[in-house]
Amino acid sequence: MPLIKVQTSLAAPDPSEVEALLKSLSASLAKHLSKPESYVMTAFEPDVAMTFAGTVDPVCYVEIKSVGGMSSAQTKAMSQDFCHQLSQTLAVPANRIYIEFADAKGAMWGWNGSTFG
Repeated sequence: MPLIKVQTSLAAPDPSEVEALLKSLSASLAKHLSKPESYVMTAFEPDVAMTFAGTVDPVCYVEIKSVGGMSSAQTKAMSQDFCHQLSQTLAVPANRIYIEFADAKGAMWGWNGSTFG
């Protein structure tokens, strides 16, 4: 049920680097939300035409969605963690990374032919 999706203006790194990043993000998201990693989905979308602050310098937009509520303490910790991970891995400055956190109602999240609500 948790999802972390990363969109970036950068070209795709080597496939092994993308795989390592997605696995790291998956484990981190499961830990932050105290949810089983078996439900976590990750996505990485490179080469997205994007601007930030009027420039086309490297940038990332991240969506984090989960069924249930995320506290402000959780979102603050996730912002710090994921900005750091993406800055280190992709060399995108943390001040050029936006993260959108979204709580989903269980009935609005489908899986395996049903929903979580």
